[in-house]
Amino acid sequence: MTLKHIQKRIKLIALDMDGTLLDQNGEIPLENRQAIQEAQEHGIHVVLSTGRSIATCKEHAESLLLNSYLVTVNGSEIWDWKGNLIERNLVELEHIQWLWELTQKHKVKTWATSSERLWLDQMPEDLSTSQWLKFGFHIEEDTIRELIIKELHTRNCFEVTNSSPVNIEVNPLGINKAKGLQKVCELIQITMDEVMAVGDSLNDISMIDQAGIGVAMGNAQEVVKEVADFVTASNQENGVALAIRNWAINKESLFTN
Repeated sequence: MTLKHIQKRIKLIALDMDGTLLDQNGEIPLENRQAIQEAQEHGIHVVLSTGRSIATCKEHAESLLLNSYLVTVNGSEIWDWKGNLIERNLVELEHIQWLWELTQKHKVKTWATSSERLWLDQMPEDLSTSQWLKFGFHIEEDTIRELIIKELHTRNCFEVTNSSPVNIEVNPLGINKAKGLQKVCELIQITMDEVMAVGDSLNDISMIDQAGIGVAMGNAQEVVKEVADFVTASNQENGVALAIRNWAINKESLFTN
């Protein structure tokens, strides 16, 4: 461990969910639950930082007895542990319209997250009736996926990531998990170098890069591993538990007299 990684205590652990905290069955392994409990007993905040909406991650947070914040929809929303909305960042209506037209042009599968629900391969007739948080594409064909990514970057108004190698996730430019965590750090009066962030996909890169300790899962995409300070085991091998114990809890001993 280098000097960079021992300058600050870890006071917050940010965890991605799919491919990270959750196993391939979408469940939280017992080892991960126990390590999270240990971290909280050490006074460390544990924050789910996910591409999911509050509706699809709240139950997991409650089952873990988390008492800190939730960063949802890749940073588009921040919630407190009581279910109060702290911040919301919307995709502009004209951008949602263009994204929807793009899916029809290329005839690809899509989803969109509004503040009320998840839309799969369909959208309301009047897009202005909803507040839009994120837009997504599911594209098996590499050539079409790369073409759409290129078109998205040309607009210069989107944060373009993924949560799996075959999808694309689109948030407003500048809205990402790192930005969400920066807000949480302000709320609890710590800094990003006191954060350990763990994830597996492109939508995790911002927080892994900006955290004091960035950890990639063993099953992470290669570009994520290249950015991370450390690589833990896979989500099928309790990689989150290993990361918490190796680089957050046990790090406490570095500061004892």
